[in-house]
Amino acid sequence: MLRSVVVDGSPGSVAGLAAALAAALDGTGPAVRPVAVHGPDPGGELPEGAAVVVSTSGSTGEPKHVVLTAAALTASARATEDRLGGPGRWLLALPAEHVAGIQVVVRALLAGAPPQVQDVREGFRPEGFARATERLPHGDRRYTSLVPTQLLRLLDAGGAPLEALRGYAAVLVGGAALDPALRARALDAGVHVVTTYGMSETAGGCVYDGVPLDGVSVTLEDDGRIVLGGPTVAAGYLGDAAATAAAFDGGRFRTGDLGRLDDGRLTVLGRADDVVVTGGEKVAPAAVERVLAAQPGIADACVVGVPDEHWGAVVAAAVVLGPDENLDDLRASLRAAVRTTLGRAAVPRRWLAVDAVPLRGIGKPDRSAVARLLSATSSSKQTPPIR
Repeated sequence: MLRSVVVDGSPGSVAGLAAALAAALDGTGPAVRPVAVHGPDPGGELPEGAAVVVSTSGSTGEPKHVVLTAAALTASARATEDRLGGPGRWLLALPAEHVAGIQVVVRALLAGAPPQVQDVREGFRPEGFARATERLPHGDRRYTSLVPTQLLRLLDAGGAPLEALRGYAAVLVGGAALDPALRARALDAGVHVVTTYGMSETAGGCVYDGVPLDGVSVTLEDDGRIVLGGPTVAAGYLGDAAATAAAFDGGRFRTGDLGRLDDGRLTVLGRADDVVVTGGEKVAPAAVERVLAAQPGIADACVVGVPDEHWGAVVAAAVVLGPDENLDDLRASLRAAVRTTLGRAAVPRRWLAVDAVPLRGIGKPDRSAVARLLSATSSSKQTPPIR
């Protein structure tokens, strides 16, 4: 049996979800599917021990419905607690229908108390984060989980929101790649940032600051694709045997990401499907984004491939500029930085200044939307091929 629970960002709706999750975890209630709006439940037979079904954001094609067992959720929460240094009180500032939000609730329940909840019905507000933090018991260890956009807004706000953020024993940041400059800024401000990597299929983050949680394995296939294993891996996709067989095998999940291992520490290079093949050479957009975001005058960047009649595809960049910056003035230095670091093939041939990078789901860049914007730019905005 599967029970859908609507969560709208209010403390009341999260309280209802927490009660349903507690019952699902101890086996006294049905499996739970947190959703933002009412809709038909996915078909399919739930496996033994199923506690939660998470519907993925579905950036391309139809969403998948990930089945997480009580054992997987509990293993993830306990391993997180061990890594962070012990139990504590949790603040939920994320949408509770996503796996990161669900896991905040699960961790809090296993630590002995429901999470404190920031009301995000009107969106995330730094002042609301400070007020919600103040409601946490004083003297207890405090934990929260954020996406990079929320971290940035809290740092920019300063004052009470930043003071509240500094009071957490750990601030987990995931859902999207954390820009190294933003991470350094947070650490310099006294924020205890822990970067996380994982997905719905691994019960959320299972690699912290590049190091797998206890019990989690990380291996790479010949092409660099990341494979995650261990007790936090999901049981599969509800009602989709073919997709389950393609991605899951013996407690291991084959991700869609490329990575590099250095002395056991994982660096995520980006999505395998995002790799741009331009003139026969492969370019990882995430690598180009890191270079661009590190340059003076650039606040954010999203890199994609767009079709090109000469090269098959070209690298294209949408950038968010700093105050009073002009893309025409920066383009030459940006090109030089990418060429020096990554080679000529990685230099963007098409550019666009945007107010903000479009996002989807819990804060991931909407690369499809960015590609549409860049495909619509005129040829005059392109850099002539110089290979």
